[in-house]
Amino acid sequence: MHASFWHSRWQSNQIGFHQAQVNAYLQQQWPALALESGARVLVPLCGKSLDMLWLAGQGLQVLGVELSGRAVEDFFAEHQLVPQVEQSGAFKVYRCDDIEIRCGDFFALTAEDVKGCTALYDRAAVIALPVEMRKRYVEHLSAILPLSAKGLLITLDYDQSQIDGPPFAVTDGEVQRLFADWHPQEQAVHDVLADSPKFKQAGASHLLERVYRLQR
Repeated sequence: MHASFWHSRWQSNQIGFHQAQVNAYLQQQWPALALESGARVLVPLCGKSLDMLWLAGQGLQVLGVELSGRAVEDFFAEHQLVPQVEQSGAFKVYRCDDIEIRCGDFFALTAEDVKGCTALYDRAAVIALPVEMRKRYVEHLSAILPLSAKGLLITLDYDQSQIDGPPFAVTDGEVQRLFADWHPQEQAVHDVLADSPKFKQAGASHLLERVYRLQR
């Protein structure tokens, strides 16, 4: 996807992908990762996700990465947070308490930018990318995060011929191939078609949410 696509979606408030509550799978599955207090968590393509607040509330340091400046500014404004802002290399960096968001291109992230990150939370990143970009995304994650990193991945799986993305369909087979070095273990799978008018109206036959635990 071109950057202009996402900038346009945020500017026109076409952000149906944004959840108005903390993700239930995150709350259910994250504790099993048993991270130490103060661990740093990378949240790629974070938008203005409430999940970042929840993670910070668990005593973790959160590092979000987001292309849209509108999304980043909305996140802090909507929660009455006043960040310190500075330019650092390719990123405009916003920091407030235990949350840091780097505004810029995810693929510009370096190992130095994510230094100290021992965990990954991906609810909206891999499913936001077309198939030709997903392999590059995972390869970049693997290059900049430590070999000891662990995390949680949430995907959507449906018949892509029935409705196009984003969010895109990512099958279990593709997860197993892309994240092979992360040894993905499926923790839950639920058909949520009944809760998605967009997919029902498009004639989708199923809409599976899959949750994986990752451990390099």
